[in-house]
Amino acid sequence: MEDKKTKTLVMTALMAAIVFVATYLIKIPNPATGGYSHMGDCMIFLAVLMLGRKNGAIAAALGGALSDLLAGAAVWVLPTLVIKYIMAYIMGTVIKSNPQAHKLQLAGSIIGGIFQIIAYTLVKIVMLGMAPAVASIPNVTIQTTVGVVIFMVLSGVLSGRIVNLTERGDVAK
Repeated sequence: MEDKKTKTLVMTALMAAIVFVATYLIKIPNPATGGYSHMGDCMIFLAVLMLGRKNGAIAAALGGALSDLLAGAAVWVLPTLVIKYIMAYIMGTVIKSNPQAHKLQLAGSIIGGIFQIIAYTLVKIVMLGMAPAVASIPNVTIQTTVGVVIFMVLSGVLSGRIVNLTERGDVAK
């Protein structure tokens, strides 16, 4: 039993690190909005696929929040921690019945992504005001869409090779 708990901890930490790296280092500039998209969301969806709902959500929250902290955006750490956790948990809930079904993966990542867009917009309204929040909707929508598309491509390419570790019994549920 202890071995499974250790493996769960290690795999969750590894996926949190991958989410962090994909968010912090791999940025795709968006000249239209002045912002950028990052690869973190697609790695979050991949974490959920591999680790299941709970541990995927933990990896998502920690990786995303750590990226904000180290990027000097400490004010965003708590919102990101909560939003990324819920986004991943939503996806995990949608795919729980059959994690390998591409239709469920697409639906889960889209529904989780829509939550993310709404949640970040609401937080920005409180923190920055209505105009900047509304102006940022296209950027977060592009970022989320890029994350969903890249995740679906990766999921398709790796189909049959990605193993849900909770289903296989390698990590604790």
